[in-house]
Amino acid sequence: MSTAPTDAATATPPEPDLTPDELVARAVALRPELVANQADAEQRAYYSEEMHQKFLDAGFYRCYVPRRYGGYEFDVKTMTRIQLELARGDMSTAWCAGLASNHALQVASWFPEEAQAEALGDGNFRAASVAAPTVTANPVDGGWEINGAIAYCSGIPYSNWYMGQAIMPGKQATGEPRVMLFIAPESEWEIIWESWGDQLGLRASGSHTIKFDKARIASHLVLEDTNMVDVDPSNGTPGLELHGNPLYCGRALCVFTMSVAGLMIGGAYNALDEFENWMREKMTPLPPFIKRTEDPDFQRWYGSALAKISTAEAAVMNTADRHMEYCRLQASGERPYTWEDDLHLSTIAREAIIQAWEAVENDLYRTIGSSAAKAGQRFERLYRDLSMAAGHRNTMMRDPLVRQLAQLRLGVVPEGMQR
Repeated sequence: MSTAPTDAATATPPEPDLTPDELVARAVALRPELVANQADAEQRAYYSEEMHQKFLDAGFYRCYVPRRYGGYEFDVKTMTRIQLELARGDMSTAWCAGLASNHALQVASWFPEEAQAEALGDGNFRAASVAAPTVTANPVDGGWEINGAIAYCSGIPYSNWYMGQAIMPGKQATGEPRVMLFIAPESEWEIIWESWGDQLGLRASGSHTIKFDKARIASHLVLEDTNMVDVDPSNGTPGLELHGNPLYCGRALCVFTMSVAGLMIGGAYNALDEFENWMREKMTPLPPFIKRTEDPDFQRWYGSALAKISTAEAAVMNTADRHMEYCRLQASGERPYTWEDDLHLSTIAREAIIQAWEAVENDLYRTIGSSAAKAGQRFERLYRDLSMAAGHRNTMMRDPLVRQLAQLRLGVVPEGMQR
C-alpha cells in the first residue's frame, strides 16, 4: 500500500476503488474471447484494436502506474496474476500486452520526477523494452542522439513509449562499454512492421523491430552509466521518494523473470485446458476403447501436468511475495535489497518457467495425439508459443546465473562479476 501524501496526486485512476482481485477477475473473464481470437491475432502478429480497447477499459495497462499519475499502483503479484490469466486465453496476446505494461514499474522507480511526469502523465503509458544495447548514443545539446535498430520489442504495436539501453562513447575503467538506460516517446522511433510474424511461435506477441534514426532524447529521459538489469536501490530511488511506496524501490531481474514465468505458466494451463477438452471428447487409442477421462494413464498424465504447473505457479507467487518483502525492508532501511537477493529470486522464477514447459512437453504433448499438432489447432499453436518462450534468452542464461548465485553464496566471485 502506498504511503505517499494524499496531496501528491496529480491525476485520479478511472476507478479509484478497483481492487487487485477485481482486475484479475477481468482477465479471467476475457479468456474465452482470447481463445476464440488466437488465430486472428497470430495472423496479424498482434492483438486487435478491439482487444486493445478492452484492455484499456479493464485497466490492465495501469497496474504498475502510480496513483499520482492515474494508475492503480498494484504490486508484482497482481501483475503476474493478470499475465497468467490472460495467457490462459492466448499466450501470445498476453505476452504482447504484459510486456508493454511491465515497464511502468521501472520508470516509476528509477527515473526523476520530470521524466515520470512526462512519460506516465495521465496514466496512458505502455512501453516495450529490450535489455540488449544494440543502438548507439552520442551527446547533443540538451540530451542524446540515438541511432540503430532494436529487435524483439514485444508489445511495441500498442506502445507509446520505449525503454531500452544504448552504448555510450568511451569505456568503463574495466574496459567494458558504457551503457545508458533511456526512455523514448513514440515520435522518436519507427516500427518495422514486416519484421515479425514468421517465427516458430509467439507470432502474435508484437515483437517487432524498431529503428531509431537521429532520434533526440532529452537528458532527463536518460540515466547514464546505468544497467537496467542491475540498478542498485540501496541509496533509495526517486520512485520511493516521490510515491512513498516500497513497490518503487526494488530491483529488476526477478521481476522480469516472473513476468515471463507468469506468461509461461498461463500458457501451460492453457495447454492443460485443451488437453482436458480432448480427454472429454476422444477415446483411448488402444482397446478397451473408453473415454480418456476414464483411463488411468490419461488421468495420470493430466494429474502429473496439473501438479507440476501448479507447483510452478506457487513458486512464482511466493517469489513475488518475497520480492515485495525485500522492497519493504529496503524502503524501511532494515536491510538492502542486494544483487544476490535479486539473482536468487530470479533463479526460482526461471525454474518455474522450465518446469511449466517440461510438464507440457513430457506429460501433454507426448500423449495428446498427433491430431492436436495439426496446423491451426489450439494445442499446436500453444506448443509453438511455449517452445519459443522456453528458448528465451532468460532461460538460456540458467547455467551461468545459477553458477553466479553459488559463487556469491560461497564467496568465490570472480573479479569483475556483478554484485
